[in-house]
Amino acid sequence: MTDFRDPALLSAREQARRIRAGELTAAELFGACLARVERHNPELNAVVTLNPAAEAEAAAVDAALAAGGDPGPLAGLVVGVKDVTETAGLRTTYGSPLFADHVPERDAVVVRRLREAGAVILGKTNTPEFAAGGNTWNEVFGLTRNPWNPALSAGGSTGGGAVALATGMVSLAQGTDLGGSLRIPASFCGVTGLRPTPGLVPTVPAAYLWDDLQATGLMGREPGDISLGLRAISGPDPASPVCAPEPRWDDAEVDLGAGRWAYAGDIAGIGIDAAVDAACREALAALRAAGARVEEIDLSLSYGRDAFLALRGHWFVSYFERDLDRVDAFGPNVSANLRSGLALTPAELGAAENVRRRVREAFCALFERYDALLTPCMAIPPFPVEQNYPETVAGRPMKTYVDWIAPTFLLSLPGLPVACVPAGRDANGLPAGLQVVAPPRGEARALAVASAIASTRPIGFPPLVTDRSTRSRGNVSANRARDPGSALDAASPR
Repeated sequence: MTDFRDPALLSAREQARRIRAGELTAAELFGACLARVERHNPELNAVVTLNPAAEAEAAAVDAALAAGGDPGPLAGLVVGVKDVTETAGLRTTYGSPLFADHVPERDAVVVRRLREAGAVILGKTNTPEFAAGGNTWNEVFGLTRNPWNPALSAGGSTGGGAVALATGMVSLAQGTDLGGSLRIPASFCGVTGLRPTPGLVPTVPAAYLWDDLQATGLMGREPGDISLGLRAISGPDPASPVCAPEPRWDDAEVDLGAGRWAYAGDIAGIGIDAAVDAACREALAALRAAGARVEEIDLSLSYGRDAFLALRGHWFVSYFERDLDRVDAFGPNVSANLRSGLALTPAELGAAENVRRRVREAFCALFERYDALLTPCMAIPPFPVEQNYPETVAGRPMKTYVDWIAPTFLLSLPGLPVACVPAGRDANGLPAGLQVVAPPRGEARALAVASAIASTRPIGFPPLVTDRSTRSRGNVSANRARDPGSALDAASPR
């Protein structure tokens, strides 16, 4: 049973309530989260660089509250920032040896907004090199391990953030999602992730400024935590030409008996592991038993595979245009995407954009009949952490290193809000996630449906979190945490 005497394990909303009510200080919450870092990070390698100013940031929140001020809606919440997102004065490596000592001069817009909302930045969370990959590892910090079974992958590319959330190291985790990076690790680690509409949270600074394929967003232990955080960080910014309309925040409640939801089991046509399929169907049965109307439909988006790969290749070439003379200097995932992008023709890109249009039109038609679409997030359970990617799904060989994440990247094409929420645990005790796709401006609806699913299928915390016999490995000391820009010891082999 969860020990709620540890404030680090509370929902972000409850942490925020207690801080505002004077029942918990920001300093106490930060201390509890740091203790979780010390306890779990040496084995799991989720947080790679600690913020030396975090303790002072927490103290400033407490001082503002004591003086009767309002530090913001996220006052005192502890946030992990993905190591591809710029943080002023705090090392940002992009998971690449080429930038192992890079320290940005300014915050990304999302980090600035988190700070303005009163959040305390714990530090940077691990990612594959430039977020390219569905398993979190890189040559700078090594492997990030799954908190439910450290021998397995945590997913990617926001894997460090998902692990930090699942173990109480942070209240919220910031991340990015091009082809599933906020959803894949949420599924593997048993937390909630939301890919919002691209542009709802500006991705600035960015080498590819007109990027409308990648989204910046959050993960939380509960869907309502993401709603709290998203309200604080969304909205246009003059520096970004890509923006999205404000979500319908009044669409934040779901009546299980009043809605009509669709379920599609294999939108990618790549097959689905029996254990994942069983967990998702158990979730459907629980929803129906609670009064929900869920209709199974045939929906194939496999025709969008080549279109996404073309758009992804174009994305990489646009992002790395200044570095095209050193393609081989990057790791295998980034290099493969760059070569793929460089081989594209204008006709292929034009065709990809038209496929993207067809996918969006298909969803617009679907939402005339249904309020949301449910579909498995991953076709497989977590795989061994040492593998870059799984070579087969349900016995079928994959063509490329990204084919296994087609259930998420196909849903990146239409630019709609997509949440991932735990659907339960499979026969091996591992989390399995359901994606919730909502109509345009439907971030609140996606999170509300996710909350309904979570209420019928709670999965709790990984056993290592609630096992009180677990002791800190001692690799992270309080002095180490205050060492400016220091990286935590990677516990995994490279």
